[in-house]
Amino acid sequence: MAKKTQDLKPDTVLKKYWNNKEQFADLFNAVLFGGEQIIFSNELEDADTEESSVLEHREYAESIKASRDNIKICKRSLTYGVELTLLGLESQEHIHYAMPMRVMGYDYGTYKKQYDSNARKYRSADGLDDNEYLSKMKKTDKFIPVITVVVYYGENAWDGSTTLHGMLDIPDKMKPFVNDYKMLLVEAGKNDLLFHNMNNTAFFDMLKVILDKNIPKDEAKKKVIEYAVKHKVDKTVVMTVAGATNSKIDYNAFEKGGGDMCTLFDEIAKEGEAKGAARGEAKGIIETGFDFGLSEHDILERLQKKLNISLQQAQEYFGMFKKQST
Repeated sequence: MAKKTQDLKPDTVLKKYWNNKEQFADLFNAVLFGGEQIIFSNELEDADTEESSVLEHREYAESIKASRDNIKICKRSLTYGVELTLLGLESQEHIHYAMPMRVMGYDYGTYKKQYDSNARKYRSADGLDDNEYLSKMKKTDKFIPVITVVVYYGENAWDGSTTLHGMLDIPDKMKPFVNDYKMLLVEAGKNDLLFHNMNNTAFFDMLKVILDKNIPKDEAKKKVIEYAVKHKVDKTVVMTVAGATNSKIDYNAFEKGGGDMCTLFDEIAKEGEAKGAARGEAKGIIETGFDFGLSEHDILERLQKKLNISLQQAQEYFGMFKKQST
């Protein structure tokens, strides 16, 4: 017998949703250009999400593993060539207090990949001056710029920094000389972005209701159901909302084109309770780990094994409860 309910992992369902070029282009137009139609879906092509790189030091090399959620290359034909821009999107379920640094790392990985690819052309010094050969790059070589947007789907208002400076304790006299790095943050629960894509409009409208703590759960459920029925919200959007909010969805309810919205959103409250229980269990595992002198690596392994979660989710729990335990 087919499984009646299906767990929709937030990272998986959101990657699939934003892989749609129309929805992806509409989001970036809303964030970057106030809704003006600058980026078009037919200009987008999928790019490799792997951004792992190697930092080389004098005495050793350190590998850095990183994988983006979604990234596309925007190719725009111009009269005298092609204009290229890389657009990266990160979906974030929990507040991450090091997010500006993570985004900086993703962007660095994108540029490092381009540099390494370019440098392979210059394996010999033929046709290069000393500076070019040392740099493995000519003065005229240029890389493709990257823009990264972070969309946060959590219940609580984002209270972390959106800049590298916000993560640093910088003396006022030194601040002008410390390079900053800014990230573009969208809070799903509260934003005034102008969308033109109907799916995006419904997606964020429904999330705003669900994530609003001022609206009682029963009332929020009623409002979302009424919205979905009135606007004939597409099944894929409903599934994405369910995944982004850690809900379970009854696939049988969607047979023959019908969708039992009550079945779906009744699960949201239940899953909210389950999330709270998981956080409590994670906190206990982390506190016990510190009590027994376990390393961060060992605690992360225990979190993954005990809660059956990914390394990223374990790291987020660790960051969430580390300060309370130390």
